[in-house]
Amino acid sequence: MDKTTDSSQRNDIKDVEHRLKSIFGGSIGNLVEWYDWYSYSAFALYFSPVFFPDSDATAQLLNTAGIFAVGFLMRPVGGWLFGSLADKYGRKQSMALSVFIMAIGSLIIGCTPGYRQIGIAAPLLLLFARLIQGLSTGGEYGTSATYLSEMATSKRRGFYSSFQYVTLIGGQLLALGIQLVLQNWLLSAAELQEWGWRIPFFIGAVLSFIALYLRRHIDETAAFKNKNAEEEEETGIKALLKYPKELLTVVGLTLGGTIAFYTFSTYMQKFLVNTVHLSKEKSTILSFSSLLIFAILQPLFGLLSDKIGRKPLLIGFGVLGSLCTYPILTTLSGATDTVFIFLLMICALIIVSGYTSINAVVKAELFPANIRALGVGLPYALTVAIFGGTAEYLALWFKNIGHESYFYGYVTFCILLSLILYTTMKDTKHHSKILD
Repeated sequence: MDKTTDSSQRNDIKDVEHRLKSIFGGSIGNLVEWYDWYSYSAFALYFSPVFFPDSDATAQLLNTAGIFAVGFLMRPVGGWLFGSLADKYGRKQSMALSVFIMAIGSLIIGCTPGYRQIGIAAPLLLLFARLIQGLSTGGEYGTSATYLSEMATSKRRGFYSSFQYVTLIGGQLLALGIQLVLQNWLLSAAELQEWGWRIPFFIGAVLSFIALYLRRHIDETAAFKNKNAEEEEETGIKALLKYPKELLTVVGLTLGGTIAFYTFSTYMQKFLVNTVHLSKEKSTILSFSSLLIFAILQPLFGLLSDKIGRKPLLIGFGVLGSLCTYPILTTLSGATDTVFIFLLMICALIIVSGYTSINAVVKAELFPANIRALGVGLPYALTVAIFGGTAEYLALWFKNIGHESYFYGYVTFCILLSLILYTTMKDTKHHSKILD
């Protein structure tokens, strides 16, 4: 082996190590940010009575889910703000700022007294904290999706970008894992309801500051550096509006996928308690176990997309989601066997993986570098705010009026709409605007 070949191999190894280090740093921040976001949902079963006392259980969850949905209204603002910052000043700077803001929101929730102590100010502070977290999360998706996609090589872009949902799900797993520890080993149910639910929010704030440190020490992407090295390109909303087809594609891509994801992940824990009538502890264990498998599936599906393309996975999700969502939810609602319930949950999450594993890279591949973070983040955040953020509230509302099955049909219809787009769009693996 000559010196030139040896030097080339060492450079290749260093390049891989550099990419992995950056992807790890970006992913860890993503995990922490989504942990903070999902802690709200995971512990809502306990703190709902603290902020909304003297109501029946479904009404309490409705009030809490309403604030959860309102938090999504800030996500388009976050998608615009942080996406614009990422395209103008860098992906790294935008991601560091978003995780810092998330830490502030978690601290507010952890420190806010209950309704009995400060009255109406309690739910108002809870609302304010969720609005802050919504702003942060709205910016996180587009920027981190862009960062991970740009850091990956073209041959492994589906694989590396899938780690966005690995860490997104990992954040939910961490929230549920802490819940399991508190439920089963550290605190009684009464202690959890009274004050123990505050612990995960304090943990989240600490982890957010650790993630902030990590993100301040990752490298900027070559795509952003190259963009700045060339003649200054226009950024912002005005530049983005020159790509109407791509914007509508992001909306159509996201519509069915986000509703399916929130139904079978975030809402599922409440569904198991409120509809299937499992205990809080058992529903937490089932949710944790199913989401762990879900996280493991993401890079496998990402690798598959690098082999066969993105479009076949999206069509698979659209077809199976349209055919199976209603039967799965209907069967789950009347199931009693724990193993059978778990298998149904896994089936649903396998189907959803056709969307979650590759949706970030598909959206990133649609746009040029000067508007990529904004193009991914803003239309995605708008769609999630309208459909994903309201999924849990709609499910509880339909249940409250005695027509829970209407929600099953609603989810199915939205997936079907996305399927129409999947069948007509180009495969972004072969038409990517990301340049190595």
